[in-house]
Amino acid sequence: MSSSVNSQTLWYLSRGTGMVTLVLLTLTLLLGIAGLRSRGWLTMPRYVIAGLHRNLSLLLLVFVSVHIATAVLDPYAGLRLINAVLPFSSTYRPLWVGLGAIALDLLMAVVVTSLVRARLGLATWRAVHWAVYVIWPVAVLHAVGSGSDIASGLVPALIAVCAALVLAAGGWRLLGEVA
Repeated sequence: MSSSVNSQTLWYLSRGTGMVTLVLLTLTLLLGIAGLRSRGWLTMPRYVIAGLHRNLSLLLLVFVSVHIATAVLDPYAGLRLINAVLPFSSTYRPLWVGLGAIALDLLMAVVVTSLVRARLGLATWRAVHWAVYVIWPVAVLHAVGSGSDIASGLVPALIAVCAALVLAAGGWRLLGEVA
């Protein structure tokens, strides 16, 4: 297999896992919001929502790991592992890759605090968990700016659907807070 085929395969894997990561992040955020408001039309028990939320979060971590690994292994952009965690350290699209690093760093803070939630206490865990409301738009900006396939119809459509769902869920939550 030639290096151009490898590079192209890595590019497709990186973009594909990036888009799947965005979908999983969106679904995880939606389930988090739904878990807070599990009444009305949403008739699933809260423990079912929490279990699905947790399992999708774990799957999200797998896909973001593959996304980072394939981006680092692809020689085109010349990314290094440090660029995935140290914001704005990349020479390739530093702003957009830096936003991805910020999203990853915040995601790792949420994961770590979730793992030690019992020792932190609910208030501290909840304060850090609110970072998901920053992670999601930062990840969307990363997706919009870092990929060269943003002009294709599928990527903007996927981002638009994710955005519409998050905005609808956010509105649903705010209306519930007011009511």
